[in-house]
Amino acid sequence: MAKSSKLIAARRGRVLLVRRRRDRLWMFPGGRRRASETEKDCLLREIREELPKLKLGRLTLWKEVKAKNRASGRKMSAAIFLVKKASGSLAIGDKKEIDKATWRKPRGIRLTPTSRYIRDKLFPKDQQAAGPLAGAEPCL
Repeated sequence: MAKSSKLIAARRGRVLLVRRRRDRLWMFPGGRRRASETEKDCLLREIREELPKLKLGRLTLWKEVKAKNRASGRKMSAAIFLVKKASGSLAIGDKKEIDKATWRKPRGIRLTPTSRYIRDKLFPKDQQAAGPLAGAEPCL
C-alpha cells in the first residue's frame, strides 16, 4: 500500500496545483496516508483539509508509484488518482501547510520531486506520447 495519495485534475490544458508554505514548491494536492486509511480515504481527507470547497467527480486510481529520487535518494510511494470533474472555489483550508492553489500549465514552475515525476509521466514534453489524461474532458 502506498504511503501517500495525490490528485491529478486537469482542465483546459491546466492542472490543479497547491504551493507548500515552507519551501514555496508547487505540488499536486494530497498527502500522507494514516495507518487506518485506504489510499482513496487519504486523498479525500487531504482534499477536505487543503481545499475544503473543492468538489470532485469520480476518482480513478491511475497507478501506484514506487520509485527513488536519483538526486536525493528519497523513496517515493504514492497512489495517483485522476479526476475528470472538479469544481468549486480553491479556498485554502490548511493555511499552515498550503499558501496558494491555482489551475496552471504543468511546466515552467518549481515542483516537488514527486510532482515533477508525476508531471513527466502524465504530461510528457513530447505531446505525441500523450499520457492518460490526453483527450480527457475538461473539468467544469
